[in-house]
Amino acid sequence: MVTTVKRAKISKALEIESSSGNVFEDLGLPDAAGRLAKAELARVIRSIVADKGWTQRRAAEVLGIAPPDVSDLVRGKLARFSQERLERFLNALDMDVRIQVGPRPKGKKLANVTVEVVGAF
Repeated sequence: MVTTVKRAKISKALEIESSSGNVFEDLGLPDAAGRLAKAELARVIRSIVADKGWTQRRAAEVLGIAPPDVSDLVRGKLARFSQERLERFLNALDMDVRIQVGPRPKGKKLANVTVEVVGAF
């Protein structure tokens, strides 16, 4: 049996909006800068664990948390993890964390928090 599917033509133009660079801000979520910082810190932790080829059990031992917490961390479920706790995890992975503070550039609507991985300080 052969089934043919007719596709409807969509003539409505799509409206595309530029991103602010922070998906949480674009979605109108509260504390967008803090959410992005936590997501970026978690991304770095995930990357280090993956680069080392560790299991979640091994990562849990190094980070001092339970394996289910590692699962939440690598899946981006970050509600139970403060930014400070994520910074401590990076320290446990032998990473220095440096916080720099400066004035918001003119023309930027909101001040934000940025996470950047560097080769060395």
